[in-house]
Amino acid sequence: MKNNLRVYRALTNMTQADLAEKTGVSRQTVICIEKEKFDPSLELAFKISRFFKVRIEDVFLFDPKEK
Repeated sequence: MKNNLRVYRALTNMTQADLAEKTGVSRQTVICIEKEKFDPSLELAFKISRFFKVRIEDVFLFDPKEK
């Protein structure tokens, strides 16, 4: 799934480790999401979007043609 996670992290000067700690996942999970190698659970997607105070659709871009 395409995402803007790296952009939102950069806007807040946050490291991958910082975001991982704030959302309760490992740094490796954040890396894999950013590289689009892992799709977050719905719960994690909500945690991330709420952390940045944006809509889930602002961070994660769903394309029904993929997969």
